[in-house]
Amino acid sequence: MDIHYLGLLDLSRRIRQRLVRAEEVTEALLQRIGRYEPRLHSIALLLADSAREQARRADADIAAGLYRGPLHGVPIGVKDLLWTEGLPTKAGMELLLKDFVPSRDATVVQRLKRAGAVVIAKLQMTEGALVHHHPSIARPVNPWSAAHWTGISSSGSGVATAAGFCFGAIGTDTGGSIRMPSSANSLTGIKPTWGRVSRHGLLPVSESLDHVGPMARSAADAAAILRVIAGADPLDPTALADAVPDYLAATDAGVQHLVLGIDWKFATGGLSREITGSLEQALAAFEDLGVRIQEVSLPWSDEDFRASIPIFESELALAHAEHFPAKADAYGPWARATLQHAVSNMDRPALARAHLTRDRYKGRLQKLFQTVDFLLTPGLGQVLPTWEQIGSRGYEEGPFDPDLIRFTFPFNIAGIPTLSLPGGFTPDGLPIGLQLIGPWLAEPTLLRAAAAFQQVTDFHTRHPALA
Repeated sequence: MDIHYLGLLDLSRRIRQRLVRAEEVTEALLQRIGRYEPRLHSIALLLADSAREQARRADADIAAGLYRGPLHGVPIGVKDLLWTEGLPTKAGMELLLKDFVPSRDATVVQRLKRAGAVVIAKLQMTEGALVHHHPSIARPVNPWSAAHWTGISSSGSGVATAAGFCFGAIGTDTGGSIRMPSSANSLTGIKPTWGRVSRHGLLPVSESLDHVGPMARSAADAAAILRVIAGADPLDPTALADAVPDYLAATDAGVQHLVLGIDWKFATGGLSREITGSLEQALAAFEDLGVRIQEVSLPWSDEDFRASIPIFESELALAHAEHFPAKADAYGPWARATLQHAVSNMDRPALARAHLTRDRYKGRLQKLFQTVDFLLTPGLGQVLPTWEQIGSRGYEEGPFDPDLIRFTFPFNIAGIPTLSLPGGFTPDGLPIGLQLIGPWLAEPTLLRAAAAFQQVTDFHTRHPALA
């Protein structure tokens, strides 16, 4: 059965109606993984035996009338930054965390299991969720083009979902790490409002910037995953107590009378025609759907970007204080240089200035969202680069490539929800991503807009050809 590219919700319906068994689906995906994973390197740890057992249990429960919702019996992947009980969690740090085995699941993993999802694999990632993979790890390969970047740091989550190894995955996002691999692999990914999803059991990168969210093939599929993993958590005091809405229902609400903001200078300045053309086509599609377009000025500058970096670096240094510099030799060269710079350049006035910059920016954004419902930008600040182009950049140029994270990092600083979705392809067949941005807790609005867009476009239905 050729089921690996069914939509998550389509598969869920078939499992619920017992047209297909979860065990059959899981076995088909394990066979596909066995065939293609040796050259795609997206999996940190394949959970074949436990996945088969979870699938058998799902089939038995459904047969007995104990249906748990749209993830019941559906294979899902989990980024290896999240704890899994009794299983290694290496976070891409192959040497440093080789013996780390958590005694419990992260809250997100626990919620997936409670919903009946089949956790099929822990997915590969960059070292410590930074820019590069540890030298001892074979980096994941973009199934659309082996020469091109996968996006970071949820690289394995992007590749595995695009390649049909799972029907969705959990990613994390500190500066764009859900949205960049979603753009690079033609997926729909959601960085929720900060705190909307519990971070308990997440190995931290920069705690006030870290987010956990879904990566899937459509807005509706991502909505189904987000509904399961979102919500308050007594184990994470920063998790929001606000009630979790029915995100899936939001995808049917339509977009007439919504107002979309576009900052032309911010969204198109210096970009290639492939990206700006995709943006213009998306605006035309939204206008045809009944959305009103309004020009705005995003209150973010290059100076704001530079001023905000100390937040990331100081929190990164704190996250690694137990291991760095004491175990510096266990890190790869890029991660070691990143941490060395973070530790040796602590500047209290600069950090204070960074927090003031963030507070003022959030206030200006709040005022902007009194005039529009959501914003539209490209997903990446350049056409998908090659690995060679990514590798040519040295750390002395900073912890982030400002072009690549031009449209992602500002919204980690603000903590507001953003959604990446497929926006087209270059003439060479490389994915182009778009990004929707909303105010605090505006996930339903973003899902409405993305789902409406995906009803009139087919970019999200195209898949890479794996020979």
